[in-house]
Amino acid sequence: VNVGMTHETAEFAVESLRWWWRRIGRRYYPKATQWLLCADGGGSNGSRRRGWKYYLQELTDQIGIPVTVCHYPPGTSKWNKIEHRMFSFISLNWQGIPLDDYATVVNLIGATRTKKGLRVQVRLDRRNYELRQTINDEEMAKVQLRPHEKHPEWNYTILPA
Repeated sequence: VNVGMTHETAEFAVESLRWWWRRIGRRYYPKATQWLLCADGGGSNGSRRRGWKYYLQELTDQIGIPVTVCHYPPGTSKWNKIEHRMFSFISLNWQGIPLDDYATVVNLIGATRTKKGLRVQVRLDRRNYELRQTINDEEMAKVQLRPHEKHPEWNYTILPA
């Protein structure tokens, strides 16, 4: 879990993925040839967010493998398994405790464990993420986005440049 101190932006969402890859993903999946991301349809990683696609292109270029994104349809974000498999346990762990400061939040998230072996890793992202960044048409033209045949507005692959 990447805990931010400023704003939940597309850049922050992609930075969370980058952190996961560097810290966990590449160790467990060293032979990965592509990523599949199941994402909510709204918020900073929404299917219509230009910044989300732009920053994903930067990440794709850095890791050198394609990223396929499949967005949940509008109104179905609770279908996301992470809501049930991790966030529900985090909520139970901090139930009734005032979340007064970042240290408390990070410590409670990091202390989340289940009998089946879930251990949550957490970091505090101190970077300042600017709101309302504009990605212009020229920048968007650099995104190597390949829409899928089925629901291309929600399903697409971004290829390394």
